[in-house]
Amino acid sequence: MIALGIGCRRNCSVEDIEAVIAQALDAASLSAVSISVIATADDKAAEPGLVEAARRIGRPLCGIAVGKLANMSGLAVTRSERVQQLKGVPSVAETAALAAVGRGGRLILPRIANATVTCALASDEPEQAT
Repeated sequence: MIALGIGCRRNCSVEDIEAVIAQALDAASLSAVSISVIATADDKAAEPGLVEAARRIGRPLCGIAVGKLANMSGLAVTRSERVQQLKGVPSVAETAALAAVGRGGRLILPRIANATVTCALASDEPEQAT
């Protein structure tokens, strides 16, 4: 399972969200069909741009409670002081992706961002040895 975690500002556009998703998928050499779920903080799950982006990709949008995001804080590699103060987690995108894949999950792409949206990818599959 691969989860795409999203953090965003209020009223961000679907175009901004789609742009950062495309950038993340490209960076991870994945296509949208690889994504099982789009995850975000539960208070962002009704954002119109995010709802529309999930609809366009054809994947479910999952809002995750802040407590569950906080449980993944130790696995986040990106630290935003602003997000820490607002949400109590170092990165909404990273912790949402990790929470969506569950215990044993790992980041396959740390947070990337544009002006209004952050995105990260996590997988529940072990890292492949090379």
